[in-house]
This record gives sequence, C-alpha cells and structure tokens, in this order.
Amino acid sequence: MSNSFYDFSTALQQLQQQSLYRRRQITSGPQQVLINANGRQLLNFCSNDYLGLANHPEVGAAFKRGVELYGVGSGSAHLICGHSQAHHALEEELAAFTGRQRALLFSTGYMANMGIISALLGRHDTVLADRLNHASLLDGGLLSRARLQRYQHGDVDDLQSKLAAEHAKALIVTDGVFSMDGDLAPLPVLAALAEQYQAGLLIDDAHGFGVLGAEGGGIVQHFGLTPAQTPILMGTLGKAFGTFGAFVAGSEDLIEFLIQKARTYVFTTALPAAIAEASRCSLRLLQTETWRREKLRSLILRFRNGAQQLGLPLLDSVTAIQPIMLTDSRRTVKAGESLRAQGFWVGAIRPPTVPVNTARLRITFSADHQEQQIDALLDALSKALA
Repeated sequence: MSNSFYDFSTALQQLQQQSLYRRRQITSGPQQVLINANGRQLLNFCSNDYLGLANHPEVGAAFKRGVELYGVGSGSAHLICGHSQAHHALEEELAAFTGRQRALLFSTGYMANMGIISALLGRHDTVLADRLNHASLLDGGLLSRARLQRYQHGDVDDLQSKLAAEHAKALIVTDGVFSMDGDLAPLPVLAALAEQYQAGLLIDDAHGFGVLGAEGGGIVQHFGLTPAQTPILMGTLGKAFGTFGAFVAGSEDLIEFLIQKARTYVFTTALPAAIAEASRCSLRLLQTETWRREKLRSLILRFRNGAQQLGLPLLDSVTAIQPIMLTDSRRTVKAGESLRAQGFWVGAIRPPTVPVNTARLRITFSADHQEQQIDALLDALSKALA
C-alpha cells in the first residue's frame, strides 16, 4: 500500500500552473560574464560576482597554494581541530579592514545570521526585522524563539513606534543592500534609533560589502558611520569576494560570546582553509584594484540611463542589483525565456522569493561586463518586454 505522505505530485503540478516552478541550470566552466549553461554560451546578468573576482587568476592561485599547505577539507569544526592559521589570519584581516576588534568566520551567510540572532536572543526578547529582509534573518529570529516583529520596508516611523512600545531586550536586524530590490537600508536612522532605545543592531551587508564605499567597506562606509554606531556587521565572501563563506565583525566580547554560543558555528565543519587563503587574496585585490568599483558604478549608470530612455519599470536602486518590476509571474517567466533565447541569462524572480504580485527580472552587474554588453542587454530587454 502506498504511503500518501510521499505524494508530492499535486503540489508540484500547482507550482507549474502558477509559473512558480524552479529548474536548475547546469553550468560548465568558471563563473564569469560569458557562461556556459545547458550547453549554450550566455551573457551572464544574474551572478553576484560583483567585482569579477570569482575567476581571478590571483585568487585561483591563492586557493591552489592553500590546498598545497592545508589540503582540501578542514576536517573538523573550528573548536576542535579545524581552525587553521589561514582562518585565523583572514579573521584578523577582516577585523582590521572593518575597523573592529575581532571577526569570526562562518561557513555560509545563512548560518551566520541564524547563529548570531539565536545566540543573542531568547524567548523573552524581541527581534525587529525589515519586512523585506533575507530569509536567513527571518529564520534566525524564528530559531531564537524571540518575539518576531516585522516593520514595513525601510519605514523608520513604523520601526520607532514598535521600539517605543517595546519593553524587552530588542535587536534590530536589516539587510544593508536588499537582495531583490537593490535599495539601501536607512542605516543612519536605524543606528540612531538603536542608540535612542538601547536596542542592538545587526547589519547583513552581504550585497554591499566590498562593493559600496570608497574602499569597499560596504554600507557602513557608504554612509560614513563608525563601528560604535554599527556594532554587529555580517558580510559574505561568496559575492564581491568571489569565494565562499561569511563573517561577523564586532567587539572582542561579542565575538567571544558567539564562539561559545552560536550553534551554527560550534556544531559545523569549518570551511576549507584553502578558501580562506583565496579570500585573503580577494580582500587585498578589492582594496588595491579600486577601478573595479569605479567601473561597476559607471556600468550601472549606463544601464539605468538606457533603461529609463526605454521606459522600463526600474526600481530605485544605485547598486549592482537592478530589478525590473513586472508583477506577474507568467510574464516574468516569459521575459526570462525570451532573453535566454537571445543569449542573455537574467534571473526571473517570483514568489516566495519576493512578495506576491512583485515578480521581477533581477539584473546584476559585474566589473567584468563591458559597455557594449550593457547596450546589447538593453536592446534584448526592449524586445523581450515589447
């Protein structure tokens, strides 16, 4: 007799009917502007490799040296025998770069957010989260068992009203750059509110770190804020750094507390030491090769100017994430398919990744893109959305 628990066919059919079914694309070769997917070469406008470091020869060479020194796997958790000199050096360099006392590596950004929030809060506390935060921040709040309050996206008045009514220990959590909209959190006001109401403030700068700011310091540097104003900073290494992993930077006591209490740090294998060596190289490159950020900014401006001339429904973003709001999932899927037929790979983003009726094309740029490729994308978009 068959077990009905394992009957998923109806749910899968419903996803297909709603244009919400997702399919993996199989790539071959390195992550770069021209990418091979399912046997076709496409112009890649959906990667988070913002600075073009994922296939940088120096980063690759650093990874190879790391394998020669440390092997492939780290073998254990950081607190057992998995914490290498490479990990430790990267943490010290990230702390210095962010202007903080210490930094702590996590295996992924998702694990970092879940570990930080669940370590800092408990069932009698409150987490205040922007409604459009990344899923990892939401899940971190749920894991902590704290009371979860979500304020309207970027609405500092809504946040302040919730803070004013709050009597428990509270932590404000926000994306720095919102991953699907590309806009920035109103960080100066959030920092001021956190100070006024004696709340904590956690910034997930996954999509801003390395990209924003004169030296790549991210949203904190972009707004000219200090570490004292932004005490808990999370950043990822798999986007602008082109490698893998994540970190949190803050005070000596914060990091030591997380080492003791963050379950997603304590109970998981450390990322390979070779990845840490590659990330150290990326950190050096993003500081010395400032032209990457300058070129990226010029490409974003070129695209936005062209898209506005075409009357495309852009969102208000100055970052490498440039969404075109189409609202309808079916139309979004069709537009993505049209672009792929023309040789362009653009993300067709639908619920539940974004709220219902906000499906969009999510276009992302890399410093490795060329101006003529931006112009070709604009031409392809005008055809796909005609």
